[in-house]
Amino acid sequence: MSERVVIIGGDAAGMAAASQARRLKSVRELEIVVFERGHFTSYSACGIPYWVGGEVGGPDELVARTPEQHRARDIDLRLRTEVVEIDVAGQRVRFRALDAGQEGWIGYDKLVIATGATPIRPELPGIDADGVHGVQTLDDGQRLIDTLESIPGRRAVVVGAGYIGVEMAEAMIHRGFQVTMINRGAEPMSTLDPDMGALIRKSMQGMGIDVIGDTEMTAVRTDERGRVTAVATADAEYPADVVILGIGVRPVTGVARAAGLPLGESGGLLTDLAMRVRGHENIWAGGDCVEVLDLVSGSERHIPLGTHANKHGQIIGSGVGGDYATFPGVVGTAVSKVCDLEVARTGLRESDALAAGLQFVTVTIESTSRSGYYPGAAPMTVKMLAERRTGRLLGAQIVGREGAGKRIDIVAVALTARLTVDQIVALDLGYAPPFSPVWDPVQVAARRAVTAVRHDATR
Repeated sequence: MSERVVIIGGDAAGMAAASQARRLKSVRELEIVVFERGHFTSYSACGIPYWVGGEVGGPDELVARTPEQHRARDIDLRLRTEVVEIDVAGQRVRFRALDAGQEGWIGYDKLVIATGATPIRPELPGIDADGVHGVQTLDDGQRLIDTLESIPGRRAVVVGAGYIGVEMAEAMIHRGFQVTMINRGAEPMSTLDPDMGALIRKSMQGMGIDVIGDTEMTAVRTDERGRVTAVATADAEYPADVVILGIGVRPVTGVARAAGLPLGESGGLLTDLAMRVRGHENIWAGGDCVEVLDLVSGSERHIPLGTHANKHGQIIGSGVGGDYATFPGVVGTAVSKVCDLEVARTGLRESDALAAGLQFVTVTIESTSRSGYYPGAAPMTVKMLAERRTGRLLGAQIVGREGAGKRIDIVAVALTARLTVDQIVALDLGYAPPFSPVWDPVQVAARRAVTAVRHDATR
C-alpha cells in the first residue's frame, strides 16, 4: 500500500519537498497532497517589489512552476484551501476550501508544514483600512497593484525600513509616487549596524525619499469611506493615499501551536538537522515558518529567505521519500539594492556579537569595486567584525555600487569554514583591473582587522 504525505503550503519549501519526494517515490508508493491557500505555487516572493515597481512584467514571470505542471507530476495540489487544524494523535488534518466554504478531514502518514510567514500588522487604529497593504505573497502584490492603479493620489507612506520596506520605497519612486518612510530605528536596514545604515539613508534621501527615523506609527487615519488618508506618529501626521507595511514578518504557526508542536522564541517551529519537527518522527517543517541554527552565534534564529526555503524543501523531500539529507544551519547572508546602491551582510552585527557574549574588534574601510584607474570603478564601504585574541571572523557588511553586493559571498564562505581574518588575507582570489583592485576590498578589511586584533592583544 502507498503512503500519503500531506503538505501544508505550496510555495518554495512545500513544493520543493513535493517535487523531491516525487523524484524518489512513484505515485504507487507515495500519494502527495498539497494544500495552498493562495492562487499561486512555486513563486519568487523576493521579486514582488520589482513587479510592483514595473521592472518585472507580471506575476507569471515570478512563477517557477505552475499548478498544472505540478499536477502533471501526480501531485494532488489543492489551491485556495487552508489547513485549520492538525490532529497529531490521529494523524490527520482538517482543511477548508476558502471559496466554497466546505471543510473536511484527511489522514496522513507523513506531514510537512511549510506555512511561511506573514507581514506584521500592529494592532493600531485604522490598520485594516482600505489602502493599507502588507506584501508577502503574489496575491498581496496583485492587491497592491490594483490599489495603485485605482487611486487618484500619488502619496505613499512605507512603514518600516527592512529589506521589503526599502525595496518597496524604491518601487513607489519608480511609479512616480511621493514617498515617506517611517522607521522606528535611527537608520534604515536594522540588519546592518547603524553606521552602515546611515549610508542607506543618505542614498534614499538622494532619491527623493523622506526618511523619518526614531519614529513609530501610532494610527492610520481614514476618511468617511474607510480609506487611508494619513499615517500618524506621536508628533506628526504624514498624508498617504497608500500605506505599505515593511515592519517585518512573523512565522505562520498558529495551527502548529494549537497542535502542541514545539516553537522557538520568535514563534518558528523547531526542527532537527533533517528538518523533522523535534519530538515527531513523521512531521517535517521548513521555509519561513521555522527557526534555524546560526552557525556563528550558535543560537536559533528566524531568517525568512527563499534560498533557505528551497534547501529545506529539498531536504524534507529526501526524508519523506526515504532518502537522507541534513540542513546544518546558516550564517545569515543577505543582499539587496536601493536603486544602484548594493547592500549586503552576513554573520553577526555588533549587537548580535554582544548578545552572544563575544568580545570583538571592528574595522571599516573604503575601497573601490575595480582598480581605481579602470573606467567604472565605484566606491565601496566594507565593515568587518573579528573575535578578540583569536581573530575568528564574525561578520561583515558591504555597501557600494555595482560589483559590491555579491562580494559578501566570499565572507559567507569564510564564516562557514570558520576562517580567521589572517586566513582571509591569504586567500587566492581572482584579480584583474575590471573586477577588483589588486587587494580585494574584503581582503583590505581583513588586513585591517588583523592589525586591530594584534593591537588589541598587546594592550
